[in-house]
Amino acid sequence: MVARPRPEDDPNIADEAPTSSGLTDYDFAMLACYLRLLDAETEGADWREVASIVLNVDPDRHYVRAKRMYDSHIARAHWMTERGFRFLLCEPD
Repeated sequence: MVARPRPEDDPNIADEAPTSSGLTDYDFAMLACYLRLLDAETEGADWREVASIVLNVDPDRHYVRAKRMYDSHIARAHWMTERGFRFLLCEPD
């Protein structure tokens, strides 16, 4: 049995989330962040505040980068709820 990467408390956050059709090591590291993004979205939080707190990027200083980070990570978080979670339920190779 191959060990899966564990979620990280303070992951190194990329400018863009993966777009692959399967789970990546990055996805495993970001699981807690994905959940935080989804929770914030459900609560109606402003994306700029979420980008600052969850993704550690200042949208006032780096608007384009922050928006790209937020958009790609929230999209990946949604992908996890729609398709990606199935990979979590499978036994690793």
